[in-house]
Amino acid sequence: MNLGGVDLAILVVYLGGVVAFGLWIGRGTTNAAQYALGGRELPWFLILFSIVATETSTVSFLSIPGFAYGRDLTWLQIAFGFLIGRLLVAWIFLPQFFRGAFFTAYEVLHERFGGAVRPAASVLFVLTRTLADGLRLFLTSLVLQEMTGLSLAVSVVVVGVATILYTWSGGMRAVLWTDAVQLAVYVTGALAALGILLSRLPGGFAGLLERADAAGKLRVVDLSLAPSEPYALLAGIVGGVFITFGSHGVDQMMVQRYLSSRGLGDARKALVTSGFVIVAQFALFLVLGLALWAFYQEFPPAVAFDRADRVFARFILDEMPVGLVGVLLGAVFAAAMSTLSSSLNSCATTAARDLWRPLAGAVADDARELRVIRGLTVLFGVAQIGVGIGGRWLDSSVVAAVLGIAGFTAGIVLGVFFLGMYAERAGRRAALAGLGVGFVGMTAIFFLTPLAWPWYPLVGSAATFAVGWLASLVWPRERAAAAPSRA
Repeated sequence: MNLGGVDLAILVVYLGGVVAFGLWIGRGTTNAAQYALGGRELPWFLILFSIVATETSTVSFLSIPGFAYGRDLTWLQIAFGFLIGRLLVAWIFLPQFFRGAFFTAYEVLHERFGGAVRPAASVLFVLTRTLADGLRLFLTSLVLQEMTGLSLAVSVVVVGVATILYTWSGGMRAVLWTDAVQLAVYVTGALAALGILLSRLPGGFAGLLERADAAGKLRVVDLSLAPSEPYALLAGIVGGVFITFGSHGVDQMMVQRYLSSRGLGDARKALVTSGFVIVAQFALFLVLGLALWAFYQEFPPAVAFDRADRVFARFILDEMPVGLVGVLLGAVFAAAMSTLSSSLNSCATTAARDLWRPLAGAVADDARELRVIRGLTVLFGVAQIGVGIGGRWLDSSVVAAVLGIAGFTAGIVLGVFFLGMYAERAGRRAALAGLGVGFVGMTAIFFLTPLAWPWYPLVGSAATFAVGWLASLVWPRERAAAAPSRA
């Protein structure tokens, strides 16, 4: 389907405006600390907005309404797990990152273990992040292809190049400020769509609740204990907590945001507040899904939907008035670009600090490091575009498998952090043993068992910690680990 002229113009202006805004915000960046961490002086509310925008991809923006459309509100159980997990991360993990002038989460592992643990964790991060976010770019482009009529390759390149431009120019400062804009755009788009739906439903919001309650779609709690059920209370709360431990406690994409703040207090404030915001945001998306369900109960579509996560996209195209279609498409782009820009910046910073800088030695001066990080930003951007274009040759099960692997690798790194924090006897060899066995074990669990995905970080971290602890009985801690990296 091709967009009308007005909506296409809005979309083009939005994309151009985001790039121009990012370039303007990032002007004057002259050193690696400014580029990677915004000079460590960014306000807490900006970090809060970026945390929320970064973890909300296009897939979330479209598929969570689709979840409520096809099911109920039980997704909120995971969101509550995310909130509890943030509260724990703020006091368990955050102090670890403010004990030195760190640039990456994995420099903390170098301080504790030394040796190859830091580069091993860093390589695991950049490879899985590049692959996963390249496939997120592919999945986003499938939606945009349907909505705009552009070819898949052109959709991938447009989103990818626009994101590379402002990320390359301004680094973390540009990423965070554009994240704030993009958060405002996609939340505004969701509210506008919900308002239009409620205005067309008999009885408005009260009528929606009455109809949804009668159909059993207001259920929030599922007490099932089946390990294959991802949307049950135990899986949601416990799994959500450990997902957050992995994604917000030890993953560079979030840790880099904390390190951009003015201190531990601001980082805690941003992280804890983001937990309440994310619950409210997911509640909004779920209510939007209920409204879509009620709307299509009242006005059945001419052709039945083959997948629930396509419902919102189809509503945007078929039912939204001229002008708002362009705004909603901008919201789709916003959700995608906020995640991708964060990925590029964190991958480039990790590769430069944890892989290039230790090898470069004396030649790793600040000016050269800034050039390396910028070059790596482009390199990872091109790699993600390549993965996105190549995604057309993967079937959906392979795409889901790769995204799942990227998800559970956070649990493996989490296990190594726990090993460093709670197993004094464990040294470098024990940590590497835990990493290796944890990765192999989680790969087998993913492909050979029906275990639901919210359990992956718990199982992955527990397996990694257990293997590392057992290995420490054979290979006790070698020597004092290296001193922490300094800016």
